[in-house]
Order: sequence, then structure tokens, then C-alpha cells
Amino acid sequence: MADLSQQDWEAQLEKDSNAVILDVRTEEEVEEGIIPNSINIDIYKGQEFVEALEKLDKTKNYYVYCRSGARSGQACTIMNSLGFDNAFNLQGGFMNWEGETA
Repeated sequence: MADLSQQDWEAQLEKDSNAVILDVRTEEEVEEGIIPNSINIDIYKGQEFVEALEKLDKTKNYYVYCRSGARSGQACTIMNSLGFDNAFNLQGGFMNWEGETA
């Protein structure tokens, strides 16, 4: 897992043709907006979250975010333990995001 600043996260994501953006916030938080093209899997769903992760392609590179960067950090750790090699945490999360939103 790597903690990336927004600048590094965005720059790396832009060049990555194998990228998936993963939003681990709750549905209520998602209603406030998302980073375009992200998929949402709520980390608070516990076992359901793990089961959803296990259905994802482990060969992809995952750019993970939450509201502040704490839950997405936990998500990256969980993903690493499940065999995902590339999970990148957005430091500061969505509340500090200055890029495009949908």
C-alpha cells in the first residue's frame, strides 16, 4: 500500500491504463459526490466488503479513497492481505479533493 498526496495520486492515475478508482464510503457520503468513474464498495459492510473485494480483478491497480483517508488506508491494508499488489490510498480523502467530481 502507498499513501499518495492528491497530486501524486492524480498524476499516477492519469498515466495508468490498468487503473480502478475505488470509493469505500457509505451511500450517504457518495450522494455528496464522487470522483468520476469510481466504483463504490462500503467498507462498513464488513464481510460483504471483503466478499465484494474478492470479486475484483487482482491484476488491476486500485486507487482508493474515503472521506478523510483513514478508511481507505484500512481498505488498502485489507486488499493487500487478500492478494492485491497495488492499492494506493488518497491522503486527505474526498474532503480535500480538488479535482473533478460527479
